[in-house]
Amino acid sequence: MTEAVSFIRQTLQSVYSAGEARSLANIVVCHVTGLSPYQLLSGKDRELSTIEKEKIREITERLKNREPIQYIMGECEFYGLKFRVNPSTLIPRPETEELVEEIIRDHTNSPKQILDIGTGSGCIAVSLAKKLPGAKVQAIDISPDALATAIQNAQDNNVEVAFSQADILNERTYCTVLTGTYDIIVSNPPYVTEQEKESMEKNVLNHEPHTALFVKDQDPLLFYREIAKAGLKLLQPDGRLYFEINRQYGKETVSLLENMGYRNVIVKQDLSGNDRIVKATR
Repeated sequence: MTEAVSFIRQTLQSVYSAGEARSLANIVVCHVTGLSPYQLLSGKDRELSTIEKEKIREITERLKNREPIQYIMGECEFYGLKFRVNPSTLIPRPETEELVEEIIRDHTNSPKQILDIGTGSGCIAVSLAKKLPGAKVQAIDISPDALATAIQNAQDNNVEVAFSQADILNERTYCTVLTGTYDIIVSNPPYVTEQEKESMEKNVLNHEPHTALFVKDQDPLLFYREIAKAGLKLLQPDGRLYFEINRQYGKETVSLLENMGYRNVIVKQDLSGNDRIVKATR
């Protein structure tokens, strides 16, 4: 296996940093062989089969083309749970784990009616259903392919989430499926502006779904405004709104919500010190 690890690192060194190439090499070999990182170290002299070698070559070529390792493996970890991911869904980020943690910290002692808007892989909805026993969770997304993945993730993690297809920008479509009221509305909507594309990593830009990433430069708060507008109808009195936001628009998002009549609007920083979470009370 030492030879395989060296092959991967040498092949990827022109595309990734030395540290990234080393980490990816270990991930790939563990994935193909089914070994743990510890077993990889202790079994470094093990001879790989022809099938394993071919699989490693195939994955390495995909990595060289900057395809995300999570899509290649078909899964990733989020908030201690396993999630299927594919090009119809965003790859969950650590910042979104912080959003989930904020909700759990605020609502750990009582069951809640929760709505996740733009659920993607279902990572937020499924994690909240898993970590808040008794909560009733509903989630919507515009993409049928993303919803199919989210449904699988709920089944894999043994939780019940009511998934529906709806467009939060089209009141007629979402009013047909969102007929109740909620204690919590949470969303990690598209918030990357088009002008930010130039600074994005190619593995994100070329592989992750643009409809889940980008918003027009002229209206960067589009989704926050429309979700907040829906929240005025769908949230129960004293219900809470939670957003993951573009770090450049913390103050603007707070002003938007305050001008719409929301109370106790707070912006919180992520572990990197960037404005990342906004929460507000109806």
